[in-house]
Amino acid sequence: MSIKSDKIWMDGRLIDFEDAKVHVLTHTLHYGYGVFEGIRAYKREDGESHIFRLSEHIRRLFESAHILGIEIPYSRGDLIEACELTLKANNYTQGYLRPIAFLGSEAMGLGALNNQVHVAIPSWQWGAYLGDEGLTQGIRAKVSSFNRMHVNVNMVKGKICGQYVNSVIAKREAMNAGYDEAIMLDTNGYVSECTGENIFMVRNQKIVTPPYGSGILGGITRESLLQIAHDLGVAVEERMITRDELYVADEIFLCGTAAEVTPVREVDDRRIGNGRPGEISSMISRTFFDVVKGTSPAHPEWRHPYTV
Repeated sequence: MSIKSDKIWMDGRLIDFEDAKVHVLTHTLHYGYGVFEGIRAYKREDGESHIFRLSEHIRRLFESAHILGIEIPYSRGDLIEACELTLKANNYTQGYLRPIAFLGSEAMGLGALNNQVHVAIPSWQWGAYLGDEGLTQGIRAKVSSFNRMHVNVNMVKGKICGQYVNSVIAKREAMNAGYDEAIMLDTNGYVSECTGENIFMVRNQKIVTPPYGSGILGGITRESLLQIAHDLGVAVEERMITRDELYVADEIFLCGTAAEVTPVREVDDRRIGNGRPGEISSMISRTFFDVVKGTSPAHPEWRHPYTV
């Protein structure tokens, strides 16, 4: 997979990929004090290209910045338009967008308060984050030895650059041990989320997922799947989950902008259900992909159309 494109939107204008550079003393490079989003654009079977839940993603970008006290020097409307421009400039009828707001190189040190806020929007073509086979057959996951951050340790509802070190070390641990993904517990030992995905289990025909009020990131895809479950008449319970409940779940699946809807066939070398994507997981997945890629008329409010 190449992340190279023709153009990147940066600080109000489209520039060539090779010119999108920052100084080595960029504050966010050293301290992680910045925020970002991941957004997908899809081309549907009816020929329409759309950006999935664009306004919600841009809203969360601004909320994350507000949590950190960063003032983004553009309006939400500016960045919505910039996302469209970036896809069009690269002739992408579908693709992945990564808006990021970060601090410049005017000063160093933890107390630097007046660095310029920069905003960039790169884009690229990104397939199935956890692999095409993972989407259809399910992945192998491992409970990480690293915990998801406590709510008094960091701002868990912000999509904050530096916080993802926590996810990176858990992901690397799992992959080096031969697994596809890590499941992270909170500091009380309850299931929280994966390194870049929210997690769901199915037990007795009911979907169970950790509550928003816990330490999880409020996933936009998560919210979408909860609505899809409601549409399909599938019961959902938001509550704390223990690790051993995962072992005896009938089904497990993950979701996120990058991962979309990915089933889990094994956790800690224990087969989940019959070791294949389950009935409810598959139904949720089919419905989601029919909304974003197929011809389903459901939830037009989730689609921000654009033309190349």
